[in-house]
Amino acid sequence: MTRPPARPRPELLRELLLALLPLLATVTLLALATQPAYDALLHRGKGLKPYAYQGLVQDLLLYRADLLDPRLTPEQRAASYDRALSSAINREQYAFLDRIEASDDFRLLNVRRGLEQRTPEGLQRAVQEAIGLNNLVRDYSAAQSAAYEQAFTEMRGALIGSAVFSGLLSLVLILRSLLLWRAEQRRAQQREDRQREALNLASHEMRRPLQSLLLAADALRAAPDEALRQRLLAQIEDSAAQLASRADLTRLNDLYLDVTLRVQPTDLTALVRRFSSSRVHVTAPAQLLWPVDANRVRQMLENLVENAVKYTQGAVELTLDAVEGAPRVQVRDHGPGMSDELRGRVFLPYERGPQSLTPGSGLGLPLVRRYARAHGGDVMLTHAPGGGLLITLTFGQAETHVRPLTPQGRLTPG
Repeated sequence: MTRPPARPRPELLRELLLALLPLLATVTLLALATQPAYDALLHRGKGLKPYAYQGLVQDLLLYRADLLDPRLTPEQRAASYDRALSSAINREQYAFLDRIEASDDFRLLNVRRGLEQRTPEGLQRAVQEAIGLNNLVRDYSAAQSAAYEQAFTEMRGALIGSAVFSGLLSLVLILRSLLLWRAEQRRAQQREDRQREALNLASHEMRRPLQSLLLAADALRAAPDEALRQRLLAQIEDSAAQLASRADLTRLNDLYLDVTLRVQPTDLTALVRRFSSSRVHVTAPAQLLWPVDANRVRQMLENLVENAVKYTQGAVELTLDAVEGAPRVQVRDHGPGMSDELRGRVFLPYERGPQSLTPGSGLGLPLVRRYARAHGGDVMLTHAPGGGLLITLTFGQAETHVRPLTPQGRLTPG
């Protein structure tokens, strides 16, 4: 089966038309600029030649002189007459004769009639008519020359104007191309930065389940009884599921950038109690159900508890309760706290807590805020009463563009 020919994209056609725009504009402007001169040549001829009018006057004056010369024979006078009459009869040799005669009362026919009378008075009228026509031709020729000069002057200005316009238009299109190129470069850089950010966040979030997986696998080798081995296997299974949840390369954007949640009613108490340890004291109601993305909530709690444990030496208090019907999680430590200036920057990527303690990437808290706001809540840092830092995580209604949870295996046990 043959594939249908690909249609050119509208953007490509638009760019081709814009590339042709200077050529089209130049051709159009040149056509408009040369039109007056073309019309002048077309309707006024290629230049008026008044030699025939001048010859008519000369033939008449010569005939009058021959009539007064006693040395000439009758035959010579007759030849001179015929020559003058022939000039008066042949209209085709006179350029623009109709226009010339229409501009005044002088007529070539009057010249002929005056000659045909064969009288001094008729000859005088013929000479006056011929001189009048010659003067009209001279004036018409001067006006025509002025019109040509004006037309070509305007054409010269129009040519210069069209060249300037085409140059400016080309410059504008070049600048537009440069701006489009720079915009595309910025978009490409933004895409690259977003991809790098997603990969950094994925690497940051996979570290904990990977460490748990390695520790459980190492402990499994030395497990003395079946019950312990089963617990370690369950921990390995849970860590593997978390790795799969956080490292789906097809969903990195949904997981870490433009967060898309998979929401279902979840017991937040069960999630919170997972973090109970010798240093982490958990306080929670018997059950608290709320529609959340369980894997993303677990990542938020991991980051909050890990930061509290990492940057302090004493106990950490993890509390789950409900305020006005909505869940609230608080993590309180008894460490040195945090300055107001640092608390204002700690939710920016790559900003971290006290630098004298364990190093970190500074990605945990920004990710917590992103997930919290996707759940309709937020995360805040305040000074705890009596010293230390209090982190409050609130929940609301998840954003409307969330995806419903689809069965994909066991991601978060229990």
